[in-house]
Amino acid sequence: MFALLRERNFGLLWLAGLISISGSTAFNVVLPLHVYQMTDSTLATAAAFTALFAPSVLLGSVAGVFVDRWDRQRVMVLVDLARAALLLLILLAPNQLVLLYAIAAVLGTLNQFFTPAEGALLPLLVSRERLVSANAMNALNDNLAILVGPAVGTLIFAAVGFSGVALVDAGTFLGSALLIRLIRVDARPQRDGSDDAEAAGSAGSAGLGRVQSVWGGVLREWRAGLRIVRRDGALRVLFISSWLAGVANGVFLTLGLAPLVLDVLGGSTTQVGWLPTAQAVGGILAGVIVVRLGHRFSWRWMLGGGMIGLGLADLSAFNAFRVASEGTPAVIVAMVCMTLAGLPAVASMTGRQSIVQQQTTDAFRGRVFGALGSAQGLAMVVGFAIGGVLGDTVGLVPVLSASALLRVVAGVVACIWLPRDGQSQREPLPGSVAATSG
Repeated sequence: MFALLRERNFGLLWLAGLISISGSTAFNVVLPLHVYQMTDSTLATAAAFTALFAPSVLLGSVAGVFVDRWDRQRVMVLVDLARAALLLLILLAPNQLVLLYAIAAVLGTLNQFFTPAEGALLPLLVSRERLVSANAMNALNDNLAILVGPAVGTLIFAAVGFSGVALVDAGTFLGSALLIRLIRVDARPQRDGSDDAEAAGSAGSAGLGRVQSVWGGVLREWRAGLRIVRRDGALRVLFISSWLAGVANGVFLTLGLAPLVLDVLGGSTTQVGWLPTAQAVGGILAGVIVVRLGHRFSWRWMLGGGMIGLGLADLSAFNAFRVASEGTPAVIVAMVCMTLAGLPAVASMTGRQSIVQQQTTDAFRGRVFGALGSAQGLAMVVGFAIGGVLGDTVGLVPVLSASALLRVVAGVVACIWLPRDGQSQREPLPGSVAATSG
C-alpha cells in the first residue's frame, strides 16, 4: 500500500483526490440538508440531486469523446479551478433555491469531464500489475474523505451556515488543482488509427465546413465508444448491473440521509453525517484489505458480490428502528450496518473501475468511462424521481427497502453473467481492447 503512495505521480493524484473529495462529500451531504430544511420537501431535495447528476445523462458520454482528445491532466486542473470559482458564487445568495439548483447543474456538468479523465489517467501512472491495487487505494481515498467530509460539513453548516461549507469546498478544489498540476506524465491520449483514418477520409470526401467537420468527428468517435460497450460482453453486463445499482443509489441519496435520520430514526441534524462517516470507517478497513488481496479475486465477485453485500447492509440500516428505540440508539444501529457496508462498497467500486480500465485501451477509456457515467446518471435521476415522489406517498422505509433489494438484484446479474475468467466475450475490435486484457 505505501509502496504505491511512494510512486510520485500516483501519490499526487491520490492526495489531490483525498482533499477535493473531502470537500465534495461535505457539500453533497449539506446541500440536500440545506434544501430540506428550507423546504421540508423530499421532492425539492430530490430536485437538488437531480440538478447535480442530470448533466451526466446529457453530457457524460459526449464528454468522454473530448477526454479522449485532450490532455487528461490539463482537463482535470481546469475543471478543478472552474469548480472552485463556481462555488464562490454561492456566497452571493446561499438561500436562493434557483441559484443553488443552477450551480449544482453546472458542477454536475464539470464533473462529467473530470471523472472519465481521472479514470483514463490512472493506468498511465501505475503498472498493469498494480492497477487493481491502485483502484482499491482510490476507494480507500474516497472513504477517508467520506470519514472527514460529512462530519466536518455538518459541523460547519451548524456553526456558520451553508456559505461556510461552499467556501471550504472551493478551497479543496484549488488544492487539488495544484497537486494534479505537479504530476509528471504525458497525459495526451493515444489516438486510435481507425478513428483518424475514418475522420480523414470523411473530411476529404465531403465539402463540409470546419465546424461541421469537427462535430462530425466528435459524433463518429462517440459512436465508436458505444460500439466498444455493445460488442464487449463484460462491459455490457457491467452497464446493466451499474444501471440497476444507480437507481438504488438515487433513492438512497434522496431519502437515506436527512429524511431517514430525522424522520424515521429520530436523530438530530448533526447525526445526518454519521451514517456516511460510519460507512467510511468500514471502507477504510476494507480498502486496506482489497489493496493487499484484491488481485486474488475475480471481477465477477468483486463487482457482483460487493453489490449484494452493500444491498443487504443498506436494508438492515433502513430498518434499524425495528431493533432499537428512536433517537440515538436507532442511529447507532444504522451506523453499525453502514460500517459493515464498507467492504462490499469498496469491492464493487474496485471491480467496476478495473473492468473498464482492463477491457479498453487508452484511446477509448474516456469514452467508455463517460458512457458509464451517463448510464449511471440516468439511473440516479430515475432513482431521485422515485424517491422524491414515492417517499412522500408510499413512505420512506418501504421505498428505501425496495431500493436495497434492487441493489442485490444488480449484484446477482453481475455474478451470473459476467465472464468467469474476466475475459471479453466479443470479437476483437481493432484498437479497442487489449489483446491480453483480463
